Amino acid sequence: MITLSKKLLKTIGRTNAKYGLMEEGDRVLLGLSGGKDSLVLAHALAHRKRVVPFRFDFLAVTIDYGDGTDFSRLIAHCREHEIPHIVHRTNIFEVAQDTIRENSSYCSYFSRMRRGALYQVALERGFKKLALGHHLDDAVESFFMNFLYNGALRSMPPIYRAQNELLVIRPLIHVRERQLIDAARLNTLPTIGDEACPGFAFKTKTPHARMETKQLLYELEEKNPQLFVSLKAAFEHIHESSFFDSSKLNR
Repeated sequence: MITLSKKLLKTIGRTNAKYGLMEEGDRVLLGLSGGKDSLVLAHALAHRKRVVPFRFDFLAVTIDYGDGTDFSRLIAHCREHEIPHIVHRTNIFEVAQDTIRENSSYCSYFSRMRRGALYQVALERGFKKLALGHHLDDAVESFFMNFLYNGALRSMPPIYRAQNELLVIRPLIHVRERQLIDAARLNTLPTIGDEACPGFAFKTKTPHARMETKQLLYELEEKNPQLFVSLKAAFEHIHESSFFDSSKLNR
C-alpha cells in the first residue's frame, strides 16, 4: 500500500483548485520518467482519481530513448498499483549520435527530445493535457539559472498552452523536493535515477549550472529558512512596472 502524506496531497489539491489544472472529463497524459518526482505524481493522480468529486482519466507514458534501459521494474510497479502505463519506444539515442554536439549540454538536449516525444504521444492519442513532475525547487532553480546565466526573469508556470495547443500542467509546482524524496523513501519506490540518462554515453558537459544553483540555494536557505516561502509568494506577486522593460512602465 502506497502512503502519501496528508500535507503533500493537500498541497497538490490546493494547487489544482487555484489554477484549474484538472477538471471534469479531462484526459491527462503523465510523463513518467521513473524518477522520484514523476513516480510520486503518478501515485498522487491515482489517489485523486479515487477521491475527487469529478471524473478524469490519466495515462502514464515512459519515453524509451532506445538505449537499452530496462523498464521492467517500473512496468511491474505500475501494474501492481493499477496505474495505467505504457512505454513509448523511440530512436532518440540513435539520432543523438549524429545530432548532439560534442561538449554541449546533454541535459537540455534530451529534455527537448523527450518533451517532443511526449507531445507526439499526447496528440496521437487525443490527450489535451500533459502533466509533468516539476516541483517548487525546480521552479526556483530555473528562476535563478535564468537570472544568473541568461539575463532573464523567468520560471516555470503551473499551467501553460504549448504551440501545439496542448495544456502543460505541473501539479507538484508548490511541493518541495524533499517532500517527494521522503515519499519515495517511505514507500521504497523503484525509482530510476540520473544514471539512466543516455547523455552519459556522450562526451558532453555535465549540467554544472544547475548543480551550482542548487548549492547556492542550499546555502541561502541555511541562512534564511523561509527562503522558499518568500520566493513562492514573490512568484505570485509580480510588479512588472518596477523593472526596466519600457513596455511595462507606468507613464
